[in-house]
Amino acid sequence: MDEQKEKIIQTIKETAKDGGISCTAARKIASDYNVSPKVVGDICDELKIKLKACELGCF
Repeated sequence: MDEQKEKIIQTIKETAKDGGISCTAARKIASDYNVSPKVVGDICDELKIKLKACELGCF
């Protein structure tokens, strides 16, 4: 697994509350790491973290 993905995983885990992360937070993580929202969504799926309050249907 590459270093960037590990950093994204760590950020998601730190941000997730009660097994979920908001759409806004997920999009910010994608922006911060310069990856598509789909990458963050796929990692959330791998980690069994649900996306909450989805605003645009990005995930």
